[in-house]
Amino acid sequence: MKRRDLLGAAAALATGATTVAVLGGKPDNKTTQAVSTPGIPNIGKNRRQFRLVTSWPKDFPGLGIMANRLAEFVGTMTEGRIEIKVYSAGELVGATEVFDAVSTGAADMYHSAEYYWQGKAKGFSFFTAVPMGMTATEISGWVNFGGGQELWDKLSGRFNLKPFHAGNTGHQMGGWFKKEINSLEDFKGLKMRIPGIGGEVVRRLGGAAVRLSGGEIYQALQSGAIDAAEWVGPWNDYAFGLYREAPYYYGPGFQEPGAAIGLGVNLDVWNSLSPNDQVIFKAACHMVNDLSIGEYTHENGKALEILKREHNIIPRTFPDDVLEKIGRTSEAVVAEIGNSNAETRAIYDSYLKARNSYRTWTEISDGAYIAARTAALK
Repeated sequence: MKRRDLLGAAAALATGATTVAVLGGKPDNKTTQAVSTPGIPNIGKNRRQFRLVTSWPKDFPGLGIMANRLAEFVGTMTEGRIEIKVYSAGELVGATEVFDAVSTGAADMYHSAEYYWQGKAKGFSFFTAVPMGMTATEISGWVNFGGGQELWDKLSGRFNLKPFHAGNTGHQMGGWFKKEINSLEDFKGLKMRIPGIGGEVVRRLGGAAVRLSGGEIYQALQSGAIDAAEWVGPWNDYAFGLYREAPYYYGPGFQEPGAAIGLGVNLDVWNSLSPNDQVIFKAACHMVNDLSIGEYTHENGKALEILKREHNIIPRTFPDDVLEKIGRTSEAVVAEIGNSNAETRAIYDSYLKARNSYRTWTEISDGAYIAARTAALK
């Protein structure tokens, strides 16, 4: 993409007249000079190099290339003045170590899923996905217009981080299972790879939630360490070959109806950027987010056709009684977590208000239309 095209997109997101509102604070009128970051060389006046660590395998479809796109966009819009070097999981730090690396300044920014940090603060899960929560468009509405970003800034600020959304997988699948799910009894004793609050839902259904990074899932299924696993959707799941070990593919993905992916920037690094460069970063995040939703829609459709045609995988829907129990359990678990302390309660209350506000419109627009289209195209 040419620089003038990217700058045009950035201008559409934030003009000079709205810069203060976009950034959520007063602009610094001082000219920002190059600031030395430990381990990161300055390569000339106002030229910067940053290290971005991710939780994804190198060049992995979708998740693994979102950060690369961000680096490309920022580099193009700044004409190479800002260079971002992307490190996949394990190159500098492990997949689940990126938060601490950026918080302490050992790296400059991370690309990951915020619900990985629920052990640090329960509120982080709401900024990726919670069971029976918001879709991709709904969470975008909450974060960008419903007060979510301000709450996220406050939460991440405690850890010396400035957060943004820079990707979304859209609606995910419920997972791959070695055995059919015909009733709630089939969850009893089930060992399932599932992170976040969704894992607690599985535990309350009688199963065992196992935390594994994406790169560990296939081997765990193959060895019998787990009986089921959710990852993302057809595109990413097919790339991992999960269908070879667990042939029963269930949806909908109650645990992640629109999983948003976060960019966390070291707060000292963020504050060292000029107001103009901050707008460029935010514009790049918006573009990556928008492209990822379209790309996942496109690629999931293609991959699902391959799974059906070449591997005889027929997507299944969880039985009605199972979905009903999952829904009630999810609401109870999310409420307990949301009310666990004052900080999380503020996030939960805002999230719930937004979800309930958007819900009716989503149901009578997208929901009703999809149901009608399904009936018409049978």
